[in-house]
Amino acid sequence: MMNVEKSYNILDAIRLPNGLYIASPSEHYSAVWIRDSLYISMPFLNKSCNTYERTIHRLLDLMLEYEWKINIHIKEKPVEPWQYIHAKYDADSVKELSEAWGHAQHDAIGLLLWAVGEGERRGKPIIRNDRDRSLVQKLVYYLRTCEYWHDNDNGMWEEAREVHASSVGACVSGLRSVSYLVDVPESLIAKGLLALQELGTYETDNRPVDMAQLSLIYPHRVYSRKTALEVLYNIEQRLLRNNGVARYEGDSYYSTKEAEGRHHPKPFYYGTEAEWCLGLPWLAICYAELGEYEKAAAYVQHTEQIILPDGSIPELYYANTNIPNPNTPLGWANALYLVAKERIG
Repeated sequence: MMNVEKSYNILDAIRLPNGLYIASPSEHYSAVWIRDSLYISMPFLNKSCNTYERTIHRLLDLMLEYEWKINIHIKEKPVEPWQYIHAKYDADSVKELSEAWGHAQHDAIGLLLWAVGEGERRGKPIIRNDRDRSLVQKLVYYLRTCEYWHDNDNGMWEEAREVHASSVGACVSGLRSVSYLVDVPESLIAKGLLALQELGTYETDNRPVDMAQLSLIYPHRVYSRKTALEVLYNIEQRLLRNNGVARYEGDSYYSTKEAEGRHHPKPFYYGTEAEWCLGLPWLAICYAELGEYEKAAAYVQHTEQIILPDGSIPELYYANTNIPNPNTPLGWANALYLVAKERIG
């Protein structure tokens, strides 16, 4: 259980006094992302402490600070990335950053709604007052105005704008999650389910397999068992590596050929993609979701083979090496390991 204790210590170290988390102590990641804070909070969902609630409450407070912006965009569809609810904030002030960023990330808003509904469902006092409830309702309307089911967003990896299954599915899950707390038109969910059906096992029209699709098995549970198993098979066959999982084929981020390959076509990157460590415990959780506990346990063991002596789980290892990148530890990776380890043992 030493790795578990070390992982909790790491999460404690990157938790800010306000309850949110920096993504990593790395100078590159010392900011607050909605998505990272939510994933990092997941090991505390079943705990009796108030750690989970503090994270969600601070995110709701953040949304309330920008309620004026949400009010605009429940009536007017955002177009430019800065018009969307921002995905990333300054760690000290928790204010929007002025740098250009791919802020159109519907999966982060869907995940926030999921976290609110799931927390309440498990008896946690997430909704504090009528203003919180009103805000949750406005986030539902925001997704409706954005037309999340066919709106090109930047997706989990904050890259090119396309319709991403992982974003559509997160919204479907989030809307379902809060449907007993606020008004969620059934048609709003149905449109997302139809979009997922049209994408089938693809992440986008141009990407047949992507690690982000694991989110549609855990935590969102929107894939059927048949589709989930097919997606897992595709990821294992095409993205699984020794020290992690490639985000997608041809990923240039921290690719071993990134510097010299910028002007080459994407196939140049195949086999040189970075190996993301969080993919291993995520696969473990997904197999546990499907009742495949032997495979789940094997991925927990695989994860423990790449944990550093101090308990840190890196963001990634460079392809075909044992060299981690500077974004170590990555809070999200340690959190998924804790969820997997405590579920599977």
